[in-house]
Amino acid sequence: MNKQRLRLIIILVLTLGLAPYSPEPHLFGKIRWVAGGAVGMQPMDWFDLVLHGFPFVLLLVYLVLTVRKKES
Repeated sequence: MNKQRLRLIIILVLTLGLAPYSPEPHLFGKIRWVAGGAVGMQPMDWFDLVLHGFPFVLLLVYLVLTVRKKES
């Protein structure tokens, strides 16, 4: 596992993924909104969901690929 890449991804998760920190991260509010039916969501809200969710997806993909590489 490349530790530099993992550190960069973790920094992305902690900064962009969880921004703003108060009162709650945008990502949590957007996920709750989508789970509630996404009524009234505008294109900017969808972009915000993708923007703040991307670091978490990147971390998940990186970890899965790392585990698969170690298994083979």
